Amino acid sequence: MKKSNITLLIVALFISLNISAQKNTEILIETSMGEITVMLFNDTEFHKENFIKLVTEKYYDGVLFHRVIKDFMIQAGDPDSKNAPAGKALGMGGPAYTIPAEITPKHFHKKGVLSAARTGDSANPTRRSSGSQFYLVTGKKYTDEELNSMETKLYSKFTPEQREAYKTVGGTPFLDGQYTVFGEVVKGIEIVDQIQSVATGTGDRPVTDVKIIKMTIK
Repeated sequence: MKKSNITLLIVALFISLNISAQKNTEILIETSMGEITVMLFNDTEFHKENFIKLVTEKYYDGVLFHRVIKDFMIQAGDPDSKNAPAGKALGMGGPAYTIPAEITPKHFHKKGVLSAARTGDSANPTRRSSGSQFYLVTGKKYTDEELNSMETKLYSKFTPEQREAYKTVGGTPFLDGQYTVFGEVVKGIEIVDQIQSVATGTGDRPVTDVKIIKMTIK
């Protein structure tokens, strides 16, 4: 093959890989209460690739939303929750690895975002994410006065975009800078709202199981 043809082939391959890397990936989450579609962010690549890997391996098929707190979030991803008997404490399961934090001001905790769960700062000072557990933010709407007070307590300022989102859409602004946000709901936020409203018992586990039937890449 001529050198010029090899060069063209390499260039074409590079372009193809770059386009693939920037392609938006959507995941369909089929739950026992309805369907939710999330889009994964390209600039949180470790979390994106790990989530795609687990979805491909069917890791999430059959897990529960094991922790649900109204006006806060719904959490899933613990493999120990599959077929877990009523009353069993959940939330400690996952693969034998964690993911480097990809916390950025660009992605914040407005309602509907997909974020990675993790252990607390005392045991995890670099804020590495769980290998599998995640949560979808519900939160609540805030006033300017509430946001001003939160800024004072957090010693940080909200951007105009954050303020607008937290006032009109809602979210959990006190989690910003603490956990990695790596995607967002693009369809089915009403299902998220239905899940957050179910009755819960010990450990914030729903009294009636809310199950992820399966996840697929769209």
